[in-house]
Amino acid sequence: MRDPVLRELRDALGAGAVIPGEESDPRYHNDWAGLEPVVPKAVVRPRSVEEVAVALAVCHRHLQPVVPQGGRTGLAGGARPSEGAVVLSLERLNRVLDVDPAGATMVVEAGVVLERAQEAAREAGMFLPVDLGARGSCQVGGVLATNAGGNRVIRFGMARENCLGLEAVLADGTRVGRLDRLLKNNAGVDLERLFVGSEGILGLVTRAVLRLQPEPRTTMAAFCGLVDFDAVVTLLRRARARLGGLLTAFEAMWPEYYDLMMARVAHLRPPLAGRHGMYVLLEAQGFDPEGDPPRFQRLLEEMVEEGLLEDAAVARSEADVRAFWAVRDAVAEFPLLFGRDRHVNFDLGLVPERTRPFVDALRRELPRRFPGITAVYFGHLGDGNIHVVTGLPEGVDKRAVEAVVYETVGAFDGTISAEHGIGTVKKPWLHLVRGAADVAAMRRLKRALDPNGILNPGKLLDA
Repeated sequence: MRDPVLRELRDALGAGAVIPGEESDPRYHNDWAGLEPVVPKAVVRPRSVEEVAVALAVCHRHLQPVVPQGGRTGLAGGARPSEGAVVLSLERLNRVLDVDPAGATMVVEAGVVLERAQEAAREAGMFLPVDLGARGSCQVGGVLATNAGGNRVIRFGMARENCLGLEAVLADGTRVGRLDRLLKNNAGVDLERLFVGSEGILGLVTRAVLRLQPEPRTTMAAFCGLVDFDAVVTLLRRARARLGGLLTAFEAMWPEYYDLMMARVAHLRPPLAGRHGMYVLLEAQGFDPEGDPPRFQRLLEEMVEEGLLEDAAVARSEADVRAFWAVRDAVAEFPLLFGRDRHVNFDLGLVPERTRPFVDALRRELPRRFPGITAVYFGHLGDGNIHVVTGLPEGVDKRAVEAVVYETVGAFDGTISAEHGIGTVKKPWLHLVRGAADVAAMRRLKRALDPNGILNPGKLLDA
């Protein structure tokens, strides 16, 4: 290793922890955003928090840019290497350190895969409610760094609400934060929360305390076919009123999404016969095996009697629940359905009453501007998170489609990023949803914690 930074890193961490870029596995060269891969200068794989601190201190002294990586499942380019950067992968910090059922907490390292954390909670008789479609690949550190939400935000909140404390390492190797298990702690500025949603530009999350919940004893799920979007809003309002804290998921799918998945994804079977104006996957979890299912059933019957719910398949087993979720989780098929480089994922947020006019506006505008375009709509409607995925005709530029979608969501006072962050993909559109004073304050915070600008350069903010 002729490069002085890589020599010092190798001497400090050992040869096995530093892989020259040209020898590194291609998985480190990109994330799920689908941009052109970039070979980093090197991949550094520390084995402990102490080694993370050492690696960052070395890079800080040499003004060496560092791109942190977790499971690389983000869709905004936040984990894609920058030219000449060192990738710092947290995948070897993968231990579940403690599960405390009495305190309803667990302590994990940042590289723990979310599904493994869920399993560890389940083994202790508890429930980790943070859940994403990428649960088998995404890592806790990345989930926190992007403040991911996923499937159960309507009941349990985003990643931020499920994190009691965390530890982070700053650009110069300084360790900050507390592995705090207290629900109430107002001892000074909440430094830990600075790093949740910061996309690795302020510091690297290395360990975290996650909140757990009692493991549910009942799970009710129904795949619903409804008359129209107004009926969906009525179902959401009634579900909140009738089920209260039992409601865990409310996944809405427009016909464009449902029809595409049923026609093109071979392993899926239609949960319902016929076609409907809208589809909803409704899930509730509780603790009363005698009372919860009838309560859930009465809600559906009420909607049928009013002519708003046209049909519903009610889960009779865990296998049925998994089959319903398979329809919603089939989003992983988009690269195959549209082509890896010929589709654009949009992760948007709007208040529910503006969702229908927003979707209707895109239904009109996208085909008018881009004849032959395919667009599907779905999302966690209960928390306002709407996904739009477009398949691009030949000759249509992604940036032109992004401009139409992001300018439309800005006009409806929504957000261009509900949970995947800004990264590089959405950075040109940040001004649509955050004012100049907000961006300036973010820059001041960045300069204070990372004065040399080495952490994830070019992501979220310009230099």
